[in-house]
Amino acid sequence: MRLFLAINLEPAVRRAIIHATSTLRDAAPTLSWVDESRLHLTLKFFGEQQADVVTPLSKSLDDVAARHRTFAMHLGDVGAFPNFRRARVVWMGIARDPRLELLHHDVEVACERQGFELEGRAFRPHLTLGRVKPRADQAELRKLSRISRTIDFKEDSLVQSLDLMQSTLGAAARYACLHAATLLAH
Repeated sequence: MRLFLAINLEPAVRRAIIHATSTLRDAAPTLSWVDESRLHLTLKFFGEQQADVVTPLSKSLDDVAARHRTFAMHLGDVGAFPNFRRARVVWMGIARDPRLELLHHDVEVACERQGFELEGRAFRPHLTLGRVKPRADQAELRKLSRISRTIDFKEDSLVQSLDLMQSTLGAAARYACLHAATLLAH
């Protein structure tokens, strides 16, 4: 099973993101845009795993969640990795926040104890909005860059749980939440 750890967004926030970024989608229909229902922040990607990792991993995530209170993530700004000229991913940013960084750190430590490798890259929280296909049209990417600067979107999304997700690949990936580790309420 293909697993990842996510912070899922509230439905109203996902709708607002889709509405705010509709000009991007209209300007570049050849990109693989993420469906509204699948917008999330990936905290950790586990890849293909055996089903027997779900229970101990869920317990570790419960332990992490029990040490953190709910908080709001601040969403806004649009960009591309590595940049719009050579874009592979179009994203919406998430403001740096010590609470989110500490949560991510604690997740990494707990997952390492479960035998998963530590992430070698710096944590750059973002929502993937779309993926750019190889040999993308440069004119389309320049247009995306221009439009991205006109998007004035700021929204908060409450972080309430760490969701262990299963992804089933296909024409359109399907996600299923296998376990939600609930953070402490305020």
